[in-house]
Amino acid sequence: MSRIFHLAHLTTTDVEAIDKSDAVVVQPIGAVEQHGPHLPLITDAMHAEVITTTAVESLPDDCNVWVLPTLHYGKSTEHLGRSGTIAMSASTLMSVCLDLGESLAASGFRKLVFVNGHGGQPGLLDVVARDIRHQTGLEVFPVMPMRFPSPPEVDRSHDDFDIHGGYGETSIMMAIAPELVRHERAFADGQRAAREFARYKHLTLEGTFPTAWLTDDISRSGTVGDPTHANADVGKKILASAAGHLAESLLEVRSFSFPALDAPAASPS
Repeated sequence: MSRIFHLAHLTTTDVEAIDKSDAVVVQPIGAVEQHGPHLPLITDAMHAEVITTTAVESLPDDCNVWVLPTLHYGKSTEHLGRSGTIAMSASTLMSVCLDLGESLAASGFRKLVFVNGHGGQPGLLDVVARDIRHQTGLEVFPVMPMRFPSPPEVDRSHDDFDIHGGYGETSIMMAIAPELVRHERAFADGQRAAREFARYKHLTLEGTFPTAWLTDDISRSGTVGDPTHANADVGKKILASAAGHLAESLLEVRSFSFPALDAPAASPS
């Protein structure tokens, strides 16, 4: 019998019996939003779910890591108005995450990892993670696996300004769900607008001094990048690398605890 690691597949008695002292609960979060004319709306949610599942499947049977059902909807405000995009507001997504944290804390869990597949919400998850820590005492770790270092063997010559629906995302979808990819519709877009930022010393499209862009500001098709050279082999390598980094990180989370603080200095007499 294969190991069960989906928390929702357990009974309440099973969950009660879990050793909560070092158990790690993982919540994949994605989005349902436009990804250009060639990728499905569910792209980000599939990325988060597949990377999470692959990572946890590689862990030892006694890893005590548990995966929650994927939260498919996210904060996709930048894509609103594009057909099929379903967006949560920032306040709604934060409330959902807070409720998740409170529920897990009520069950006795102490550690929560958000595995995020959508580039439009890392900042929000950073904020809500600290709120959950403050309100529940949970140790919370928001991570976006696509920000782990890429494997050196992956050709990155085609991913200039590869922000949305481009080389990387399309390659991953060709690896995990090729039947959902309409590669014949793929074309490069958004790169000209993105390169305009090269003339600024400090301002960036994304990075240290980003602008709050909407898709309509930089792309007609919804793609920001060049998906035309994407292929499944590249996608498999990116996925394997991201899942490997995540697996190692989850084991670190399991063993993590905040260090004891130094004793307060004696007051001068």
